[in-house]
Amino acid sequence: MSDALPDFSAVEDAARRIAPFVAATPVLRSASLDALAGARLVFKCENFQRVGAFKFRGACNAVWSLTDEEARRGVVTHSSGNHGAALALAARTRGIPAHVVVPEGAVAAKLAGIAAYGATLHSCAPTMAAREATAAHVAAQTGGTLVHPYTDPRVIAGQGTAVLELIREHGPFDAVVAPIGGGGLIGGTAIATHALLPAARVFAAEPEGADDAFRSLRAGQRVSDLVPATICDGLRGLLGAINFALLQRHAVEVLPVSDTEVVAAMRLIWERLKIVVEPSSAIALAAVLRNPEPFASRRVGIVLSGGNVDLDHLPWMS
Repeated sequence: MSDALPDFSAVEDAARRIAPFVAATPVLRSASLDALAGARLVFKCENFQRVGAFKFRGACNAVWSLTDEEARRGVVTHSSGNHGAALALAARTRGIPAHVVVPEGAVAAKLAGIAAYGATLHSCAPTMAAREATAAHVAAQTGGTLVHPYTDPRVIAGQGTAVLELIREHGPFDAVVAPIGGGGLIGGTAIATHALLPAARVFAAEPEGADDAFRSLRAGQRVSDLVPATICDGLRGLLGAINFALLQRHAVEVLPVSDTEVVAAMRLIWERLKIVVEPSSAIALAAVLRNPEPFASRRVGIVLSGGNVDLDHLPWMS
């Protein structure tokens, strides 16, 4: 596998490769949210994707890019939930083994989803170093191909297909907003957006308690000594080198958001759009509401990345 930055042709190839397996997710609008934001918001609802998150796109592209010999040995990853479930299901579509390293304290509903798709789970300490070390160990033991949640170019290209669909079916847009954790989704989003809409601005919504992307762009180099602390469990991954390069190449603008603002936006989406989204998804709307100026009177595409929540522990119940 090459570590070269993926380009738009890789996103288009991914779209063709995964078409038999992924859901073409719906788009929703809300007049009341438009009024609140002072903009025309178009929500790409990846919470309706298979496994309940956009992650299936990248995982599916990675799995179906493998040679037959590579596929026979299976795949390995580490994940707080959504990518693990996505890779497990993608592996099942090809009939190959999947091993997923999960950090202690991950959301119970997400762990149950990974297991339900047939993956073998391996527990580790809740640090990125522990996750990566354990995944490397499992890969060495099994001979499986490591499919990183966000630095794998095949994964990045697959994630870009969500916005490819959004723009081709519902564009054009003045701006596109997506969450950022490790940077796989926003990397693919930026590639697809600027290939189809060169003048559009691309924004990344990031938790204040995990704002390594914001700090990295400000410093001009990757900041990797941050310990994430946020309700957005899917956005606790530290920005990868390839992802940072894509942020710089595409002039992505990072908008930090507090957990309080995330919870408020999550509740708004549940109430106004009548759909289930998780905090890591709602952060995209929270970023728009916190920073109205760049979006005022604009047409804005927003990626709602997933909807896997523990219904017994909703954030406004605590």
